[in-house]
Amino acid sequence: MHSGDDGFVHLPAVTENPLDRTTDLPGAWSPADEEAAIYQRWVDAGYFTADVDSDKPPFTIVLPPPNVTGSLHMGHALNHTLMDLMTRRRRMQGYEVLWLPGMDHAGIATQNVVERELAGEGVSRHDLGRERFVERVWEWKAEYGGRILGQMRRLGDGVDWSRERFTMDENLSRAVQTMFKRLYDEGLIYRAERIINWCPRCQTALSDIEVEHSEDEGELVSIRYGDGENSIVVATTRAETMLGDTAVAVHPDDERYAHLIGTEVELPLTGRKIPIVADSHVDPEFGTGAVKVTPAHDPNDFEIGRRHDLPMLTIMDERATITTPGPFEGLDRFEARPAIVAALREQGRIVAEKRPYLHAVGHCSRCDTVVEPRLSLQWWVKVEPLARAAGDAVRDGRTQVHPPELAKRYFDWVDNLHDWTISRQLWWGHRIPVWYGPDGELVCVGPDEEPPSGPGWTQDPDVLDTWFSSGLWPFSTLGWPESTKDLARFYPTSVLSTGYDILFFWVARMMMLGLHAMDGVQPFDHVYLHGLIRDANGKKMSKSRGNVIDPLEWMDRYGADATRFTLARGANPGADMALAEEWAAGSRNFCTKLWNATRFALMNGATVATGLPPAAELTEADRWILGRLAEVVAETDGLLEDFQFAKAVDALYHFTWDELCDWYLELAKVQLADAGRAPATRAVLGHVLEVVLRLLHPVIPFVTERLWTALTGRESIVIADWPAADASFTDPVALGRIEDLQKLISEVRRFRSDQGLKPGQRVAAQVAGPGFAAIAGHEGSLRTLARLTEPGDGFTASATVEVALSGGLARVALDLSGAVDVAAERKRLQKDLAVAQKELKQTEAKLGNEAFLAKAPADVVDKIRARREVAAADLDRISARLDELPVM
Repeated sequence: MHSGDDGFVHLPAVTENPLDRTTDLPGAWSPADEEAAIYQRWVDAGYFTADVDSDKPPFTIVLPPPNVTGSLHMGHALNHTLMDLMTRRRRMQGYEVLWLPGMDHAGIATQNVVERELAGEGVSRHDLGRERFVERVWEWKAEYGGRILGQMRRLGDGVDWSRERFTMDENLSRAVQTMFKRLYDEGLIYRAERIINWCPRCQTALSDIEVEHSEDEGELVSIRYGDGENSIVVATTRAETMLGDTAVAVHPDDERYAHLIGTEVELPLTGRKIPIVADSHVDPEFGTGAVKVTPAHDPNDFEIGRRHDLPMLTIMDERATITTPGPFEGLDRFEARPAIVAALREQGRIVAEKRPYLHAVGHCSRCDTVVEPRLSLQWWVKVEPLARAAGDAVRDGRTQVHPPELAKRYFDWVDNLHDWTISRQLWWGHRIPVWYGPDGELVCVGPDEEPPSGPGWTQDPDVLDTWFSSGLWPFSTLGWPESTKDLARFYPTSVLSTGYDILFFWVARMMMLGLHAMDGVQPFDHVYLHGLIRDANGKKMSKSRGNVIDPLEWMDRYGADATRFTLARGANPGADMALAEEWAAGSRNFCTKLWNATRFALMNGATVATGLPPAAELTEADRWILGRLAEVVAETDGLLEDFQFAKAVDALYHFTWDELCDWYLELAKVQLADAGRAPATRAVLGHVLEVVLRLLHPVIPFVTERLWTALTGRESIVIADWPAADASFTDPVALGRIEDLQKLISEVRRFRSDQGLKPGQRVAAQVAGPGFAAIAGHEGSLRTLARLTEPGDGFTASATVEVALSGGLARVALDLSGAVDVAAERKRLQKDLAVAQKELKQTEAKLGNEAFLAKAPADVVDKIRARREVAAADLDRISARLDELPVM
């Protein structure tokens, strides 16, 4: 058996082997043919269904609910892989595992989807009316919603489907109404007119976290208000809002404007007089030191307006169309902007124009429309006491953030939260449970209370922010506000796994509401934050860039296991991950290698017995692989406990590929040919593979299930025990000798390659030296794996390989006469020499260019220096080899 250049394990031909146990295992692993059936068998067996009456310790994860409109993207695939890894491992460790799935109703996103569908039919939601529109959304949800749930099955998610939840389910709606009522009665929910983020496209208020800011090109216009000595210049990027100005503000200590404070100035284009006020919010060093104040269309101006009791003039409607009577009435805000600037320019009031002017602009996270700050009557949550409790829970360790350095971001957010606007001007969502009476009455209604009725009573038309209901997810899904067995058993949840980008959106909301609802008990013990998925060049994935990778395509091409393995191997806590398709192909090769290794073991009678032979009956190679296995089990456990998924998976990859497949299987082949050593070798080979399959199962569940059941004949690896490190076979002497053997074989192989010998070509060799004497018992393995034959009569060494081992020098003298095609070898080396000379010339030219060195980043220069050193070494090595070859 050997590893070819393609990375696959190549098996020796086996014919009529009475020990062959591969009858139930095809020659190749075919994910498309096997994964769906394996997953359904797991579900039918109830492996993922949590038993509330079990006496096992609980382990709970509630799935971050994907939008009902969503489909599986690579970020989902990463997070689901990590959650599945954690839950499968805990299940094997003897925990009662609940991984609870569900979906979010996604108010704005879902309403937009259905409205677009209606627009295609030539109607609007207003044509249908509220009741019929909501029915239409439910119909859409039944037909198209939840595609992602089926895709989760493709990925192998071991969720408890019997507990699937939806944020608009009756019991979750009851939880939402209960929480609203409780916070309202406690004075933590109130109604007020404030500046909010308004999306003219979605026609609704947005919270701060639903606004994405970007650096956009605009124009900074300086406008002169008033005339003569009493004039004052202000600058703005939103000239259209001047129609709503009700003051100009300056800093109280700014001597330039001291004589104007308390006076009035005429607002251009309107004929209105507005006051000049002194306010410490104004930065005298910025611009002219004077700012226009538009209290109804800017959050900072709103606060200035409140402090100075200024009028608050709304000059736009819900569609951001100008409503002020006059020549600009009816214009869209972006049409009004240049029209107003032109009118001001005509009057000679434009002092300066800066174009282009880069500035931060807020956009709706759903539709990318530029957000319009707007004075509006909305419902708010008073977050200060809730946010303080959310910060305390992390500070005192009830909830731990991984990686710990991201806790600072969390504190920066929760310690500076503004009150949360929770009302949305939508029809799809949880309706605000407030009724208004004909005489100004206001009644908040709980879930067990009858709403007021009669003439003039109406319910608030708004719905709640989606994050309000999803903020209850860790406990509403378990039955709250009722005292259910599930809630008592599985709350608090164990781990929340999510991307660091959603730390503010969702994590803080759940912490605030969970701590409040559950009397100070945290919603989760650990918060694990992974990074974002980027392309192979580190660029953010986006449709416009054309670099989005579809996990479903990867699963079709390479299988779910390869997709999962690729993602888990790159999942360092809090760090972004670059992805390329060749890495998925490499992961598929890993699964193939594992498959072929197991088939080789089964072909040769490997067994999984109740115990291993005594250490005295094992070879040093056996004791070496068992000792390394114990180390890898302990290492993997420690890394997984610390959420170091990438390091754990990488350690398993290298142990499986490099040590088990590339070394032990080859050594085992030699031992299997010895009737005396074969039984123990079969036991060790079967044991190591069985443990490795269990270690890998949480990452690559499908192929490990198929191989493990074939190897052991048992029911399912899902319910197998998690491996425990067994150091009883650890043998430092054996470890050192096998490492020496590996080093010696590797150096001989490298020398053979340098000589241009074919991999299967055998050459005669003598082996000697004190270093070899210490491992002389492994001479058979050395000769088999290095393709060395015994020296015959007339042996004459033409080359010697010397290798420093722990016991001293080992010398391998080889007779290469007739083994090397000198002409072909000289031609090959001359070609390599030309490549090395060209590389050396190019790198030296760059490093000799002072202009290049002055501009190039230090890391680029370092890489070029390293390339030069490699080229110089190659040049020396190849030249020396050419000198050794006889001249033809």
